[in-house]
Amino acid sequence: SGFASLVSLALSHSDVIGSDEPVKANVGEDVILPCHLEPPFNVSTLTVEWKRNKTYVHVYRSMKHDPNQQNSHFINRTYLFCDEIGKGNISLLLRNVSKEDEGVYICYYSYWSWFSFLFLGAVSFPKVTVISKNSSKVVLQCESAGWYPEPELLWLDGEGNLLSAGPTETLRGPDDLYTVSSRVTVEKRHSNNITCRVQQRNTNQSRETHIHVPGRFHDEMLHMLYSVRQKLAYRERSQEKTEDELKCQTEA
Repeated sequence: SGFASLVSLALSHSDVIGSDEPVKANVGEDVILPCHLEPPFNVSTLTVEWKRNKTYVHVYRSMKHDPNQQNSHFINRTYLFCDEIGKGNISLLLRNVSKEDEGVYICYYSYWSWFSFLFLGAVSFPKVTVISKNSSKVVLQCESAGWYPEPELLWLDGEGNLLSAGPTETLRGPDDLYTVSSRVTVEKRHSNNITCRVQQRNTNQSRETHIHVPGRFHDEMLHMLYSVRQKLAYRERSQEKTEDELKCQTEA
């Protein structure tokens, strides 16, 4: 028909365009896999398919989502932008991504297609605790769980300089997520702000936690205040005892 010929002509002059770079996201986030026709063309009455490993991720047919062929892993998690389909935008919104979603996705439209690689990461904030301390030094431990891919752990001083620390211990759980931990010994100074940073260069993600280590002067002041309070408390008790003794003598 004339309409079919017109559509074929338009398609022959349109290319499917996506992202040349891997699409990066963290576990639990929503992500958009870009795909559109250039020049723009209204595909609302045609069929659009998204696949991964030969399984159907999302199928748009007869002007609506067709769930019949969709893999159960993606049910209620995939969407096209209905208002944009008429403009040739057939990008896929994938909600609440998990590590299992990582891989190559293919956007099919007619006899055109585009490959998009979804690269997933997982992050969490590190936790810093005081393991031990004495009059001159403090031992700190930093631990961060639930990372993917494997991250690195760094200790930094208040000026952002790397601190010499013990080796980083790395554990990989049954869920393929990584836990990293490390200890560092720092000297007590007048002002000592320490940062534990966990970062993953491939995903360009980092999380950090700061802790302030009181200096010697702070400890000495606390000890001095404690001593003064002890002396005042002793004097008050002695005075009360003397008053009680005098009271008893008066009553006698």
